[in-house]
Amino acid sequence: PLQDSSDDIEDVSLFDADDDVSRRSKKSKIRHPVASFFHLFFRVSAIVVYLLCELLTSSFIACMVTIILLLSCDFWAVKNVTGRLMVGLRWWNQVDDDGRSHWVFEARKVSAQGGKTSSEAESRIFWLGLITCPMIWVIFAFSALFSFKVKWLAVVVMGVVLQGANLYGYIRCKVGSRKNLTSMATNYLGKQFLRQTMATEDQAAS
Repeated sequence: PLQDSSDDIEDVSLFDADDDVSRRSKKSKIRHPVASFFHLFFRVSAIVVYLLCELLTSSFIACMVTIILLLSCDFWAVKNVTGRLMVGLRWWNQVDDDGRSHWVFEARKVSAQGGKTSSEAESRIFWLGLITCPMIWVIFAFSALFSFKVKWLAVVVMGVVLQGANLYGYIRCKVGSRKNLTSMATNYLGKQFLRQTMATEDQAAS
């Protein structure tokens, strides 16, 4: 396993398949409409309730409980169901007998028949909802802080934490360990530097 600060990272495959099979073209149709619906339903509903709760009811406790329940259902559904069905990714944390924490990331391999390949439409829906909603909760957090709505801070922080955790976990599933993230950033900066250097040399030569 790869060492990641105090945690261990273990990459495993979700499904057994041949690695050398060429990928087929991704279908644009939605193959899991129910999963796609609930991938957006809970998180969008939590945002709508947060925006409209003061207009619908004067009970802060009722609004807070409703939002937290929606966020919790969203966290469970995205972490355990929609990610696996829509993009073939899954993550979780487990503690071994020695008390050491292991982050496990699963990625579905391409099947020989191509029957389990994620569709392009589902992938777009998944990543759009996964990235956009945490950003909205971050905006809500700053808005509540600057408008001195202290009682709402706990709610928006819960939204940032729960949805941000899923975003972080699936990004780690997609691109690998933190070392891979660092390597990608280094390679990108190196390419940009090389490109600028070549452009400068071309200008000097001309």
